Amino acid sequence: MPARNSLFFLRCAALALLAMLAAVSVSAQEVSGTLGSPSATTTISGKQLPPPDPKFGGVIREKASESKAWWPPRVVPPKGAPNVLLIMTDDQGFGAPSTFGGVIPTPAMDRIARSGLRYTNFHSTALCSPTRAALITGRNHHSVGFGVVDEIATGFPGYDSIIPIEKGTVGTILKENGYATSWFGKDHNTPSYQSSQAGPFNQWPNGMGFEYFYGFVGGDASQWQPNLFRNTTAIYPFLDNPGWNLETAMADEAIQHIKELKEIAPGKPWFVYYVPGATHAPHHPTPEWIKKISDMHLFDEGWNKVRETIFANQKRLGIMPADAKLTPWPEGLPQWDTLSLEEKKLFIKQADVYGAYLAYADNEIGRVIQAVENLGELDNTLIIYIGGDNGASAEGMLNGTPNEFTTFNGVSVPVKDQFLWYPFWGSERTFPHFAAGWAWAMDTPFKWVKQVPSHFGGTAQGVVMSWPGHIPEAGGVRHQFHHVIDIVPTILEATGIPAPDTINGIEQRPIEGVSMAYTWDQANAKAPTRHTTQYFEMLGNRAIYHDGWVAATTPATLPWELSNKTPPDVITGYNWELYNVREDPTQFNDLGAKMPEKLKEMESLFYAEAKKYNVLPLDDTTLARWNTPRPSLTAGRTEFTYSGELTGVPASAAPDILDKSYTITAEVEIPEGGAEGMIVTQGGRFGGYGLFLSKGELGIGRSKPVFLYNLLDLKRTTWEGPELGSGKHTIVFDFKSDGPGLGKGGTGVLSVDGKEVARNSMEHTIPVTFPEDETFDVGQDTRTPLALIEYRYDVPFKFTGKIDKLTFKLEPFAPEQRAAAGGSS
Repeated sequence: MPARNSLFFLRCAALALLAMLAAVSVSAQEVSGTLGSPSATTTISGKQLPPPDPKFGGVIREKASESKAWWPPRVVPPKGAPNVLLIMTDDQGFGAPSTFGGVIPTPAMDRIARSGLRYTNFHSTALCSPTRAALITGRNHHSVGFGVVDEIATGFPGYDSIIPIEKGTVGTILKENGYATSWFGKDHNTPSYQSSQAGPFNQWPNGMGFEYFYGFVGGDASQWQPNLFRNTTAIYPFLDNPGWNLETAMADEAIQHIKELKEIAPGKPWFVYYVPGATHAPHHPTPEWIKKISDMHLFDEGWNKVRETIFANQKRLGIMPADAKLTPWPEGLPQWDTLSLEEKKLFIKQADVYGAYLAYADNEIGRVIQAVENLGELDNTLIIYIGGDNGASAEGMLNGTPNEFTTFNGVSVPVKDQFLWYPFWGSERTFPHFAAGWAWAMDTPFKWVKQVPSHFGGTAQGVVMSWPGHIPEAGGVRHQFHHVIDIVPTILEATGIPAPDTINGIEQRPIEGVSMAYTWDQANAKAPTRHTTQYFEMLGNRAIYHDGWVAATTPATLPWELSNKTPPDVITGYNWELYNVREDPTQFNDLGAKMPEKLKEMESLFYAEAKKYNVLPLDDTTLARWNTPRPSLTAGRTEFTYSGELTGVPASAAPDILDKSYTITAEVEIPEGGAEGMIVTQGGRFGGYGLFLSKGELGIGRSKPVFLYNLLDLKRTTWEGPELGSGKHTIVFDFKSDGPGLGKGGTGVLSVDGKEVARNSMEHTIPVTFPEDETFDVGQDTRTPLALIEYRYDVPFKFTGKIDKLTFKLEPFAPEQRAAAGGSS
C-alpha cells in the first residue's frame, strides 16, 4: 500500500508539472526551487499579462493527511534583469545642463555621462504630457491619445488624453513580470477630467501599472505647497513645516522606498520612474541654492553671450561637430545689449533662480543615485536620465512673470511691476517664470523652444545612460537619431522581457519605438540609426525626419506671445523648410528653395505617417481647445450643493464660475462668541476666490463675512459684511457678469439674511483658468491663502462654525453668446 501511494503521488506530481509548464509557456521559463514548494519562482513568457494561473499541482483527497499541498510559483523577471531608474526633468532645454555644454552645474547628470553614454540626437514631442505618454508606452503621442497636453484635450482619438487599453504601459509590463514598480513626481497623464476623488483611477499611476505613487497630478505645481498625492490620497506634509520643498521630499521618499525594497525583498528588481517638476515653472529652489548660483554670476553677461559660451562648450565636448553653425538669434526676441539696466537686473535674477532650480533638482537626483550605490545596487541598475520633456519654455512671455498663471490668462506683467516680487523671487510668494530670451538660450544651438515640434529647439533632449558591465564605454558620445518612444523597447531588451500580446485579455498594438541597446556596443558607436522615420506635430506645427533629412513647417505663431487671435489655416497657412541634418545638425541651412522635389516628397511622407498614427485632424487653435467641453463630472450642471468639509477637488470637478454670472449661498450656524474660517474657496495666492468669516486682529473684526476675489495676485477686490452673531445665517454672494466674453468684469452683491451688506464692481475677472495646482475646498483652505495683507490668514483656516448647506448656481451665457466671445460655459 505505501508503494502504491508513492507511485500515485509521483504520477500526480508529474502531471502537475506538465500542466504547469504548459500554462507558463516553458520555452521562456526559468524555474528556481521545486515547483509547488513555497520558495519556488518562475519567469513567464510575458505574452499574456497577467499570466494565467497555473493549475493546482498537488493532490486533494478526503483527508489532508492523505493530500499534497502545492503552491503556485512566484513570478520573477529573467535572471540578471537589472533595476531600472528612469529619470526625466521638465522644460529643461538641451543646452542648459553642464553635461551638454550648459553653464549650470549638473554633477549627477555628469556622473552618469562619465560612467556611460551621452546621446546628442534624442527627441521629445515638444510638450509635457505628450512626451510622458510616449515615454511610458513606447508609442507615438497621438497613438496614445496625447496629441496635446490634457488641459486642451478634444474628442478625437489622437487628442482625447486617454491612453488606449490596447497600448499598455511599461509599468504594467514590468509589474506583471515580477518587478516592483513606482512613480515619483509629476503625473501629467491622468486626464484632468478624471483627477478628482471620484475617479476613475485606471489612468492614475496606480492604474497604469505603478504600484506606488508619490507626486502631483497636472502640468505644474508649487514646490512649496504642491497638490501632492500618495497613491490616490491627497497629503499635506508642508503644513506647519517651514522650509519643506518637494524636490527634497521626493528624493527622500524615493530613497526610503528603494531601501525598503532592498531590505524586504533583496532579490526583487525594481523600476523607479523619477520625474521631478523642475525646471517647469514655478521655479522654486531653496534660498541656499539661489545664493549658490547667484554667487557664480553665470548669467550676468546676458542671453546672447551665454548662448555663445554654451555653443563653444558643446563643440569642445563633442556634443556638436566642429563645423556646426550656431543658428541666428530671432528677430522677435530682443538682443541683450538693447535692454535697459532695470530689465537686465530683473532678467538676471530670473535666470539665477532658474539655474538654481536645475542645479538643486540635479543635486536631489544625485542623492537618489548615491543611495542606489550605497545599497550595493549601482552595478545592477540601468540608469536613463533624460534632460527635459521638451525644449526650454518661453511661456514666461517676453518679460518673464512672478506668476505663471498670468501667462495662461493672457496677461503680461510689466518689468517695473515685477520688482514688487524681486526680493523673494523663487520663494513661496512667487510662481515665477523667466523671460523668453533665456528659453532660446537654454535651447542652444537650435532654433525655437517648447511647444514647437518642427525644430530641434522644441524637441532635442540631452540623454545619458549607464549600466556597468553592459554599457562598457565610459564617457562615450552617440549621435544616432532617437526618440522618446525608444525608451520602452530599450528597457524591455535590457530586462529580457518581451512586449506582451495581450494585457487583461486585450490584444496589444505593436510598440512603435526601437531599442537603443545596439548603441551600447562600442563597435556601433557610428552605426546608422535604427530609428529611420519619425513624425512630429504639436498645435499645428509639424515636421518629419527620414534618413537624415528633416522637413519642417515654419511656426506661424510665437510661443511667447499668447493671444486669442485667429491662427492661420492649419494646412495652407504654413511654409515648409528642408534640412540635411546629417551635415547640418543645428538646422541652420534651409534647402527648401533649392530642393523643392525633396521637400514635396518629405511633406507627403509626413501626411502618410499622420494618417497612420492618429495625428489627423490637424488643429492649430489653443484657446478654443482650452475652453472646449469635456466629459467631466460637471458637464451640463448648473447647480452644486455641499455641506460640512470637502477638500482637494480639482477644477474639473468643481463649479466653474469663470466668465459667467453666478450665485453662492451659504447656510451656516455660528456658535456663541462668533466664528472664523473659510466657507468655500478655489485658488489661492496666485488667483482665485473665497467666501469666509474674518479672523480679525486681537479679537476685533472677527466673524465678518467676506468675499475676496484675487485677480492673479495683481489686484484683490473684497466685499465685507457686519460681524455675525450666534445662530443660523444665510450668506449670499451674487455676481452679475458684464459678459459674454473672456475676463469680463461685473458687479457683485454680498447679502446676509436677505439684506444687502456690500456692493462692488470689478473691471476684469480671470478669463481662462485658476491656478491648476490649487483646488476647490469647502470648510477650510488647503495650500496657499487668498489674502495678502487685508484679511490675512494662515492655512488651513478651518471654519469654526457649521456649514449646513452650500449652493452654487451658475448662469451660463447662451451658446451663441459664448461662441461670439470665443469661450464656453
